[in-house]
Amino acid sequence: MPTKAYCRSFQAVFNVGSRLMKWPRPEVVSGPGSIAKIPELLRKENVRNVMVVTGPSIGKKLAPKILSSLDESGIRYVLFSEVESNPTVNVVNRIQKLYLEHGCDGFIALGGGSPMDAAKGAAARVVRPRAQVGQLAGLLKVMKKLPPFIAVPTTAGTGSETTIAAVITDSDTHHKYAIMDLNLIPRYAVLDPELTRELPPKVTATTGMDALTHAVEAYTNVNYNTDETIRAAEEAVVGVFRYLERAYLDGNDMEARTQMLTASFKAGFAFTHACVGNVHAIAHTLGGLYNTPHGLANAVILPIVMEDYGEVVYEKLAHLAEITGVKNSGSTEEKARAFISEIRAMNRRMEIPTGFDFIQEKDIPQMIFWALSESNPFYPVPVIYDRERCEKVIRRIISEANPVG
Repeated sequence: MPTKAYCRSFQAVFNVGSRLMKWPRPEVVSGPGSIAKIPELLRKENVRNVMVVTGPSIGKKLAPKILSSLDESGIRYVLFSEVESNPTVNVVNRIQKLYLEHGCDGFIALGGGSPMDAAKGAAARVVRPRAQVGQLAGLLKVMKKLPPFIAVPTTAGTGSETTIAAVITDSDTHHKYAIMDLNLIPRYAVLDPELTRELPPKVTATTGMDALTHAVEAYTNVNYNTDETIRAAEEAVVGVFRYLERAYLDGNDMEARTQMLTASFKAGFAFTHACVGNVHAIAHTLGGLYNTPHGLANAVILPIVMEDYGEVVYEKLAHLAEITGVKNSGSTEEKARAFISEIRAMNRRMEIPTGFDFIQEKDIPQMIFWALSESNPFYPVPVIYDRERCEKVIRRIISEANPVG
């Protein structure tokens, strides 16, 4: 594994280089009923035959609303509605094959992070047909402009509608490939709160905590941040603290639903530049090995990792405690600890467990290897984990398991 010195040197060099790169930002179309504008966006991009990518449930409940508008506008489409949680290499390849066979010229990704990641992976393979998914994993391996891409989130959490990332699972090895390339940032993000109205409370909770994790990890990272990403992360944290539980308790609260979509987008924008960290690196191993929903994994791991970081993150977490109104007096450490305690309290109120007791002893070495391979040297985390530190955190996740309900 890379040494700490190497990791920091790599990050310093990348930080300089990243300032010279052009970071596109999706054009946002938002508000209740905004999916009606999708045909107009497709015509603007001269798309005549679009590939619609979603999951089974969304394909039945929400996709018809978009498909009918495409029919009325005379835009042809091919629907793929078999994306599973934690999308696999096989699914990505099937979508790419259908896209090419039907002569499609654009993508609509409808759903949470899984359909968006699957569509991004397929789009990457469309422009890089000779490269397998594993060969595209890593940083800046696509390097070609994707076909016109519209991302339509149906959850407020993943931020995939604004990020450079797609995470794809190898169904044979259970390893998660993270493809990260500026070309994966969608051309448009359509944020329609009506699509999240019937989201189950449990999914609302875990996807919302996913957004919080994106914002907190981006904010506490030690490099890559800009004034714009810092502001976006702060606003996202405030938004989640203010509106997530309202959305959790009342799916018809359109103000809360709208604000959560905005917070998720801002958190996605922040971590697109500033990166995520050890929380995500460990969470991805749980998704690969046990098919643990990503937002749930992040929600459980976030407070544990922040506690493990200790005083290195106290100043930043103390500021987040102040702007969210969690705690405005006391020492920096007291404020930081209060912020972490409030994350735990939010989890508890939304019936999210404190740990996971399903992690098997035999899998821990593999988890450590995958997590460190993902995070080092690229993620500019406050504390660079080695095998011992990573194992310590994983064992805390197991020991603190106290499932709710």
